[in-house]
Amino acid sequence: MGQTLAEKIIARAAGCDKVGPGDIVTCAVDLAMMHDSGGPRRVKPLLEKLGVKVWDREKIVVVSDHFVPAFDLQSAEILNLTREWVAEQGIPNFYDMQGICHVVLPERGHLKPGMFVAGGDSHSPTGGAFGCFMFGVGATDMAGILATGETWIKVPETIRIDWSGEIPRGVCAKDIMLTLCATLGLGGGDYQVVEYSGEVISSLGMQERMTLCNMAAELGAQTGLIAADQTTAAYVEKVTGEKPDCQSWQGDLDATYRDIFSFDANDLEPQVAPPHSPANAADVGEHVGTGINQAYIGACTGAKLTDLKMAAEVLKNRRIASNIRLLVAPASVREMTQATQDGTLGILLEAGALLMPSGCGACASYGAGVLGDGDVCIASTSRNFQGRMGSKSSRVYLGSPYTVAAAAIAGEIRDPREFLEGFGS
Repeated sequence: MGQTLAEKIIARAAGCDKVGPGDIVTCAVDLAMMHDSGGPRRVKPLLEKLGVKVWDREKIVVVSDHFVPAFDLQSAEILNLTREWVAEQGIPNFYDMQGICHVVLPERGHLKPGMFVAGGDSHSPTGGAFGCFMFGVGATDMAGILATGETWIKVPETIRIDWSGEIPRGVCAKDIMLTLCATLGLGGGDYQVVEYSGEVISSLGMQERMTLCNMAAELGAQTGLIAADQTTAAYVEKVTGEKPDCQSWQGDLDATYRDIFSFDANDLEPQVAPPHSPANAADVGEHVGTGINQAYIGACTGAKLTDLKMAAEVLKNRRIASNIRLLVAPASVREMTQATQDGTLGILLEAGALLMPSGCGACASYGAGVLGDGDVCIASTSRNFQGRMGSKSSRVYLGSPYTVAAAAIAGEIRDPREFLEGFGS
């Protein structure tokens, strides 16, 4: 019997020839990632009680992204504690105010196929886009990893999701994920592995693949995975200068999957998820005409360079509605720099967008841009739970960067394909 990709990665980390679903094994962690919110301020007292330092400072990455830039005294103190702890431990891989951890980690060359990675955030499955088994853990588990370099895991089953066909213009990975949230439900991943495959997945660039794996968390999966291919290899080699081993990290043809779901992308429509769940997603046509007063392009899910380019394609030579706030928070400083250099950011600003700092920002009610009572927002973020972006009486609709940009122009939710040059001609 063959093995899935997840089983191969776990077996290697556990020092076993083979593992199967339900096995409980102890794995060596290749990399541990934390941010300022759930990181040093949570693990520092635990490590002090144990009387230990980190097991391998070279295998730890710390990113400040939640409380940046400091917006009150408490956030300033959290950031200072983070900086002091990193210095005390001598951790070289510290990215202070450089962007969101899930984007900074791969762009700085820390991920490659076959790695077993623990992240201190629920969207850590983003790393699965690079053929890594990367999953989120809480502060107690992270403290144990930092002290020992190991963690235990119950080997999960794998749910394979195949996408065939071709993605239509004006539709993207975010629409795929909202479709899956509506079809499978927020618990559809059942804390197992969700592995994406098929010709559509193979055609996607790395940042679109990151969106798919990122939102595996919304399906309730332990992690998302995409087997490494030439696209993966090209990205990793460009960032690190090294050719990664992709061939070793493929699922076997005779591997066993708990479930296999098949979808056709040819007729996929832009999706919108109304309050207060991504599982509420439906075709954009069901929500056309819904008024908004804020549009937000941000977060690890929706403000990478590819996402900014989608928004720019809609906003080019247009202005946002006079009563609308369009906030843009690029996912990292490097992404913002590239968007500046290639003209993408200029298009967004000329359309009337307000540039926000790179970081988690309003996505989870940090800093500027949070919603007040009665505000209605459409966002490129991953979650629209009640009160997540501010007031409990506010309402958040989820959509792709295309859809968010279209709503900013119209002042209401619209089909973004109406604003794409040459569409339908």
